[in-house]
Amino acid sequence: MSGPLEELLRHPALWRGSGIVDAPATVPTGFRRLDERLPGGGWPLSTLVEILVPAAGVGEIRLLIPALRALSAARPDEPRWIAWLAPPHLPYAPALADAGLDPARMLVIRPRAGLDRLWAMEQALRSGVCAAVLGWIGAAGDQALRRLKLAAEEGCTPGFLLRPSAHRAECSPAVLRLALMARDYGLDVEILKSRGGGPARIERLPIH
Repeated sequence: MSGPLEELLRHPALWRGSGIVDAPATVPTGFRRLDERLPGGGWPLSTLVEILVPAAGVGEIRLLIPALRALSAARPDEPRWIAWLAPPHLPYAPALADAGLDPARMLVIRPRAGLDRLWAMEQALRSGVCAAVLGWIGAAGDQALRRLKLAAEEGCTPGFLLRPSAHRAECSPAVLRLALMARDYGLDVEILKSRGGGPARIERLPIH
C-alpha cells in the first residue's frame, strides 16, 4: 500500500522541476578570477547589480571598464549610450578613450539627490537606448530598488548601482551584490549575494 507521499507525487496537478537552472545571460568582467566565481561567468545582463564601496574611487570604475567596453561595442550598427547618473566626479574623457570607450557616447546625468536620481535612473534603464547605466544612489527603499530592477529587465539594460558600504546590511533585490575594498594596488572583492551562486571573496584582484 502506497503512503501519502507516494500518492501526492503521482497527482496529475503536481509540477516537479528538473533541478536544472538555466545559466544567466552575462558579459565577462574581464577578470578571470572574478568570472570563475560568478554564475554564467560574468556580470548578469538586463538586471540590477549593486556595488558597495567605502569611498568613491577605490577602483570600481576600473572593475567595470572591460564590461562597459564590450557592452558598448555589442551593436556596432546601433551605438548606444553609457549613462553616468550622478557620478561623484566628471568622467575623464582621455582616460575613457585610452580604455577603448568612445567619450562621445557617454551620457552624464546630474539630477538632484533623492527621488529625482531614482526616477532618472529608472528612465535611463527602461529606455532601451543605453548599453549600461551606472548610478550613484545613496539611501533607497526596497520598493524603489525593485522598480530599478524591473526597469533594467524591461529595457534589457544592465544597471550598476554604486552605493556606500554603509548600506551593506540592508536587503536588496539586486541579483548580484559586491563589496569592494582597495588593497595593494588591487581590490578585495566580496560577493555578498549572487543568484545561482554563493558568497565568495577574491583577494587582491589586479585592476591596475
